[in-house]
Amino acid sequence: MTAIVWFRRDLRVHDHPALRAALDEADRVIPVFCFDDRLLHGRHASGPRTQFMLECLADLDESLKERGAGLVVRRGKPEEELRKFGADSIHFSGDVSPFARSRRIEGHAHPGLTVVDGMKPYVVFSPFYRAWQQQPRRKVLATPGRIALPDGIDPGMLPTLDELGLEQEVDEPIKGGETEARRRIGKPRMSPYLHFGCVSALEAEERAPSEDYRRSLAWRDFFHQVLLNHPENAHQEFQARYRGTLEWEDDVEALEAWKDGRTGYPLVDAGMRQLKREGWMPNQVRLVVASFLTKQLGIDWRRGERHFMRLLLDGDEANNNGNWQWITSVGVDPAPYYRRLYNPIRQMETHDPNGEYVRRYVPELGTAGYPQPIVDHAEARQRAIERYRAAAGNAV
Repeated sequence: MTAIVWFRRDLRVHDHPALRAALDEADRVIPVFCFDDRLLHGRHASGPRTQFMLECLADLDESLKERGAGLVVRRGKPEEELRKFGADSIHFSGDVSPFARSRRIEGHAHPGLTVVDGMKPYVVFSPFYRAWQQQPRRKVLATPGRIALPDGIDPGMLPTLDELGLEQEVDEPIKGGETEARRRIGKPRMSPYLHFGCVSALEAEERAPSEDYRRSLAWRDFFHQVLLNHPENAHQEFQARYRGTLEWEDDVEALEAWKDGRTGYPLVDAGMRQLKREGWMPNQVRLVVASFLTKQLGIDWRRGERHFMRLLLDGDEANNNGNWQWITSVGVDPAPYYRRLYNPIRQMETHDPNGEYVRRYVPELGTAGYPQPIVDHAEARQRAIERYRAAAGNAV
């Protein structure tokens, strides 16, 4: 009997329920990854993230070869490519995005993407977190010993980023792969490895160094179950009263200044320059720069979401969308809009009081070469308050 393991966002061999199920069922297993142009060049296309994924796939290939197999690579629609193998069954890790669920593959979906699967829908984090803590966990699975490929399988070759028609747009990306991920569990910049499943979220929780880190994993699970149960969030605000009622500014110059880190607000500029240089930034800084775009500049959150998805190595539709809607005050886990109208100067004083983070990315701070603020915070804050009040008053 032959089974396929269709790898997607689970690029590892340790704690892999789909791989384990295939090995238990079949004497021959085909580990497959399909490069799907609908994803590579779709609305979430990203050269930096694809390059990180290629490194993860190379690491996965080595891990599989050590066990007697190797990664089988194809390019095309998985719905068509997987059928060509004539296997008896297909196993894969379940996913939550609308596109992932639209690819109709007859097979067996397994857990492995999140810490906890199958919770009832929640739209507020605190009750979700209490329930999440009480949910039973499955057992972390060991790495399999040997994996036998069927005879005569052409493994194909991993393409280069250039062959995929994409460009590496960040200068200093971190290295991908399960080997690197297992050294980083619980440390900063773990999120790209979780996004591509180089390490399982369940194992990350089991080895979590602090309650704060466990809570961050719960937020990840929270936003995943939100997108699963509300796929329309991928395109529109969760809160109906803000759909089509918020009057957004069409200020191209301000948007470009924000993208380039030229706003005159040091913490905002540092975060955006780090994103451009490394494809990553700390979560608190992400919230600050997102609040600045949507509330101080009054620019549609979807523009910021798309920019993040283009450059972030951990660009994840569920988390990215959830966080952008959260800080814009239009999504789940609602709070009054003014509570998430961050003052970027005060945020810098709180989170970077010595200026170490900011000066790493804005070395010209304090010189004539640093730009003046593109908006006055007090005036921009008042405009944001008026914008949200008008939207709420105009809601149907």
